[in-house]
Amino acid sequence: MLSITDLTYRIAGRTLLDKVTIMIPAGHKVGLVGANGTGKSTLFKIISGELLADGGEIALIRGANMGMVRQDLPEDETPIIDVVLDSDKERAALLKEAETAEDPDRIGYIYTRLEEIGAYDAPARAATILSGLGFNDSAQNDPINSFSGGWRARIALAAALFLQPSLLLLDEPTNHLDFEAMVWLENYLIGYQGTFIIISHDRDILNKTVNHILHLENQTLVKYTGNYDQFQRRRAERLMGQQALHEKQQAQKAKMMEFVNRFKAKASKAKQAQSRLKMIEKMDMVDAVAAERVTAFKFPEPEELKSPLITLEDVDAGYEKGKPILKKLNLRIDQDDRIALLGANGNGKSTLVKILSSRLDPLHGQMLKSGKLRIGYFAQFQTDELDVNQTPFEVMRDAMKDRPQSKIRALLGNFGFDKHKADTKVGELSGGEKARLLFCLMSFDAPHIMLLDEPTNHLDIDAREALMQALNNYSGAVILVSHDPHLVEHVADNLWLVADGACVNYNDDLEAYRNLIVRQRRKEREQVKQEAKKNKGDKSDKKSGDAEKEASKSEQLLSELIAKKDAIENEMANASANADTHQLKRLTATYEDLQKQVSAAEENLELIIAKL
Repeated sequence: MLSITDLTYRIAGRTLLDKVTIMIPAGHKVGLVGANGTGKSTLFKIISGELLADGGEIALIRGANMGMVRQDLPEDETPIIDVVLDSDKERAALLKEAETAEDPDRIGYIYTRLEEIGAYDAPARAATILSGLGFNDSAQNDPINSFSGGWRARIALAAALFLQPSLLLLDEPTNHLDFEAMVWLENYLIGYQGTFIIISHDRDILNKTVNHILHLENQTLVKYTGNYDQFQRRRAERLMGQQALHEKQQAQKAKMMEFVNRFKAKASKAKQAQSRLKMIEKMDMVDAVAAERVTAFKFPEPEELKSPLITLEDVDAGYEKGKPILKKLNLRIDQDDRIALLGANGNGKSTLVKILSSRLDPLHGQMLKSGKLRIGYFAQFQTDELDVNQTPFEVMRDAMKDRPQSKIRALLGNFGFDKHKADTKVGELSGGEKARLLFCLMSFDAPHIMLLDEPTNHLDIDAREALMQALNNYSGAVILVSHDPHLVEHVADNLWLVADGACVNYNDDLEAYRNLIVRQRRKEREQVKQEAKKNKGDKSDKKSGDAEKEASKSEQLLSELIAKKDAIENEMANASANADTHQLKRLTATYEDLQKQVSAAEENLELIIAKL
């Protein structure tokens, strides 16, 4: 599908890619990983033709087309369903030509071609994709200029997916998705028929959707078979082998050099000494494994306060009197709580976090707090509030008032800022570095509660792992809003579901919540269709009844497949514990096949419900 040969790219005198050669066959689902700043997004821009390489070649197989998320969406009154449909330039051009074409042969070709590219099914397919990404039937007809940046990013993603290119390039597609939309995207990618390359710092999506990993480090690409967890194991094994070989070679070299140094002056041993020198020169030396950059996080420890830290009593929360988003909240937070908030975007998760942080006053009811309570609040929009002309040291000095310079630098060091980075202007920091500065700013006074609203968006996988460990070592309460399932599963021990104007304890795990999302989507579609039927006078009862029976059968099939998948997961866990690699390989193949069947069954069910 994609061939890269001797690719070289330099920027400002620094080499990012050095004679990279890689082949990606058709049908491969590839995760592109590597530390921030190594050139992953740059590689995408070179592949797409947006940037020119300094050397090398990139080629697609004949007849293949490539697609990626566009940044040039219109700023007008075009309904978003039409924005997605119009992204298929061929379909749009043929439909326009069909309105005026007069030549019979040309008309015949146009309608034949429209049938071949699925032009008449396109509106239903576009609607399904938009629905999966969180746009209900009403929103799909809203003008694109009414949507904010995060929602526009979803529209751009929908347009890229709608094109179904032979090679799809996705750069951090989950950054603006909530958990519900991410679940849908995972299933979509599992069932994707073409080839895709995805840049993501979300290990969950890399474990569930890809079968190969490209690791970008040291200016080159190394290809691994398997998902992200398998890549980590194999890379660790490779590095251990490389280091062992390096040490063995160094020992051999030292022994030969010792002989040379001892006997090079002796005539009887001179030839042997010279021979050993030549042997050293011919050795194919293996480099030592370079020490990897370690991302640091360490939150200050708060003193213990008597629980509860916060109590909400009959609180209504919202932004306009008489129009609460959340009603009659009766909640309690203790210092040992680790809570993750679940629920679709717009349900009120961020509203609840703002109430708890006192950035929003209750419309009704009261919130009681411990007298000495300190609260830390993290939200991505805060990166835009940082002064780009200040350095991290200056930001922290202003916040920490009269604290000694040594304490300020020590605290910055807890979040990975050495003296050089601490004295670099904020405007020159990466997104991940700005996020780490916000963590430092949020926690310098050792808060008893940390409220984290999507804390991982700009963090790479290593930084996410470091954040997870730091949160688990922190002794205060954590309230977490995140679409990163790995973080939620390893940090939270309590789930609260924010939906239908309420916040209630969710007494199950994330896998059960995934299944709940599928059921909720079906229910919402059914309600919309029932309302539409009511307005039309319900003229198609028989057809609807047949579709409902078909939906019921499809739902039963989906439940059976999910049950089989869960059973295989248990068998895989047992095989892994028993180190039965043959059994694990067989089960993994079965599991991947079931994942595809589940995805196909869910998509089929959505199409059936769309007909109701």
